[in-house]
Amino acid sequence: MIIRKLDTIRTSERNIITDGWESARLLLKDDGMGFSFHITTMYAGKELRMHYRNHLESVFVLQGEGTIEDLATGEVHELSPGTLYVLNNHDRHIVRPRTDIVTACVFNPPVTGREVHDDTGAYPAETDLVSAKLATTD
Repeated sequence: MIIRKLDTIRTSERNIITDGWESARLLLKDDGMGFSFHITTMYAGKELRMHYRNHLESVFVLQGEGTIEDLATGEVHELSPGTLYVLNNHDRHIVRPRTDIVTACVFNPPVTGREVHDDTGAYPAETDLVSAKLATTD
């Protein structure tokens, strides 16, 4: 059994803060669950362009409001508490929070916690992380 407290995660290396969002990563790959689980806050006024080529993500909005744009179709959907969006086709998208949006997110495959968005908005596949590490140690 794994027991974790959000407040504890927020003060640990599992809490990642960027200019556009903050992600408390409660479960990661090394926890062995087959998925990772995060509480993520996307900051008001930011435009977050993302494309998870190597991961599927499910996002449940807990609080806040904004929009998500599907870049393949141009469709824009409202985000508000109780809304679920699922990036089941590695969808390229832009989230535009009007207020801070707090979400519960699940990634498959699980993230390791070391990932950062690349210039396309994606997290690298774990094999990419291994390759990058090998390249820096040669």
